[in-house]
This record gives sequence, C-alpha cells and structure tokens, in this order.
Amino acid sequence: MSTSSAVPQATTPTGESRLALVRRARRIDRLLAQRYPDARAELDFTTPLELLVATVLSAQTTDVRVNATTPTLFSRYPDAAAYAAADPAELEVILGPLGFFRAKTRSLIGLARALVERYDGEVPGRLEDLVTLPGVGRKTANVVLGNAFGVPGITVDTHFLRLARRFGWTTSDDPVKVEHEVGALFERRDWTMLSHHVVWHGRRICHAKRPACGACPIAALCPSYGIGETDPEAAAKLVKSGPPR
Repeated sequence: MSTSSAVPQATTPTGESRLALVRRARRIDRLLAQRYPDARAELDFTTPLELLVATVLSAQTTDVRVNATTPTLFSRYPDAAAYAAADPAELEVILGPLGFFRAKTRSLIGLARALVERYDGEVPGRLEDLVTLPGVGRKTANVVLGNAFGVPGITVDTHFLRLARRFGWTTSDDPVKVEHEVGALFERRDWTMLSHHVVWHGRRICHAKRPACGACPIAALCPSYGIGETDPEAAAKLVKSGPPR
C-alpha cells in the first residue's frame, strides 16, 4: 500500500508542526515584550563581579532581599581579592538576612579565591570558564553572560522552566535540555531578552499555584489557558505589579 499520502507525525510537544511552534513561540515573545518593555535583570549591579555575587546569593531568596543586602556588601568588598580575604564571621553578619548565610559565606569566599587563582580576580566572559567556578552552574553563567557581557544566553530558572512547559515549548524538566530546546525556537540574539520576558511574566501573571489566566496577554496562544483563574476581574487581582517580595 502506498504511503505517499500519509500525514507525517508531529514531533512537537503540542502536536503542532515545527514551523507553527516556532511562529507561536516568537509571537508569544513579541507580546510579552510589549507587556514588559522594561524587562531586565532584577538584581542590582554595576560590574560583572557584582552580578555574579548577587546571582549566587539569590538562591533560595528573593531578588528584593538580595538588593537590600548588596549595597553594604559591595561597598565592603569591592573586588574578588577582598572577598577571598574576608573574615567569615564579618561576612556572615552582612549575609544574615538572606538565609543560609553560613553556606553562602563559604560559597562567596571559595568563588572569589578561584577567581583570584585562575583569572587574576576577573570574571571570565565565557560559559565554559564560568561553569568551572565553585557554585556556578549554567543558569548563573547565562545570567552573567547575557547581562554583564552582552553574550546571548537563556536563563532556565524555576519561572522559565514552568512557563516553557506551559507554553508547550518543551516537555522536559531538565534545565539544560530546556535551554537547548527553547533556544532552537528563537534567534540567538533574542535569548537574553526572551529570558527576561518569560521570567517577568512568571513572576507577575503566570504564577506557579494560581496563574492569572484571565489577565494574560498571551491567553489566545497558550495551550495551558484555563489552569488558573479565567475570570478577568478575579484574575486582575492576582497580577503582581512588581517582583515578589
């Protein structure tokens, strides 16, 4: 029997064609860019080292809390050598409000010593170098590369992972696989801003437990529409205007 007229099986998570998935994904990003024109990294920094430190400290706490702590931290420790020579007890006092301050103190000192020993105290601008540093994985490396060095990267944090699955861009829960699968849907130059758009949306509207579907600008493009509150008035009350505290 001839199979020339057989319909090829879709290989995308949603069953749509690859071309349709790419087009829908990019349309979602364009709409999110319109909704969040000021999207950016929500950690305050002025140098690659400050961003690296802030990102490491942001684990298991909020960006708001980190931003409240880092002015004192950055003033007291202006470079990697200062962190490397820090008195752990003094550093613990500064990091106390962040939680897990003892572990974070050890992480910062170990990270700084590696920077001093391997890179003359400078933060390297390549992913393959950054991920060799203690406490630095691909997520942290991509944050630093994209926002401090202008090197495109996709930052797969909990928000990005959740939304990428909800949007039907991936079915994986492995961050590295998600990074590569989602990256293949977009132009490389768009990766960093895509990460910001998705993370901002996850923090403000597409919440983990109760997404505000009825207030979502991409509702018509989302295969997961309806898992949250669909009534527009009720959904509007769930929308956060700024980063979670």
